[in-house]
Amino acid sequence: MSVAAIVLAAGRSTRMGSQNKLLLRDGHDSLVRHAVKMAIASRLKPVIVVLGHEAEAVRAELAGLDVNFAVNLNFAHGLSTSLRCGIAALPVNIDGAAVILADMPDLDTSLLDRLYAAFETEPKALAAVPVHEGEWGNPCILAAALFAEVERLSGDQGARKILEAHRDCVVEMPVSSAAASLDIDTPQDWADFIRK
Repeated sequence: MSVAAIVLAAGRSTRMGSQNKLLLRDGHDSLVRHAVKMAIASRLKPVIVVLGHEAEAVRAELAGLDVNFAVNLNFAHGLSTSLRCGIAALPVNIDGAAVILADMPDLDTSLLDRLYAAFETEPKALAAVPVHEGEWGNPCILAAALFAEVERLSGDQGARKILEAHRDCVVEMPVSSAAASLDIDTPQDWADFIRK
C-alpha cells in the first residue's frame, strides 16, 4: 500500500495576529519544520507540503528536507483550496493520503505510523482517524476513492464532512494523549503550550 503525506502549511494564521504561527519555535524546530520532519520519518511517502501565505519564508524554513512543494495561489479562499492543491500534487496510483496540519506541536512519527497501520489493515477503509476521549482528531488518512469528493469541497472546510458521510468506512484509532487534538491557533494556545 502506498500512502502519501500532505502537510497543509498555506494558511494565514489570522487568529495569531501579525505572526505566522508556523514559524514559531520554542527553542527547537518551528511548528512547520517539526510537522514535516515527523512526516518524513514516518512510513508516509512522498511528503508534499502545500505552501501559500508567506510561501517563501515557509519554504526557507524547510530547507534541506526531502519534500515536494505545491503552491496554493488561492490560499486566501480557505482550507479546502489547500486540500485540493495537495491532492492534485499526488503521484498517480497512490492508495491514500494523510492530511497533516502544520500547527500540531505534539505530533509524532509513532502516531502517523499507527494511523497508517490502522488504515492498511482494513481493506474496506475509506479513511482513518485518531480518536481521543471520543472525539475525532488529526491527522486523517483519506483513501484515493475519496479524492473526487475532496475536489468538490469549497471555502474554509476540510474533509470532516466527507468523513461524516462515510462514517461506516472510517477506521478509528484510539490514542491516549491529546496530541491528535492539540493545534496552535491563538497567542494563548502558544503560551499554554510553551508553559507546559
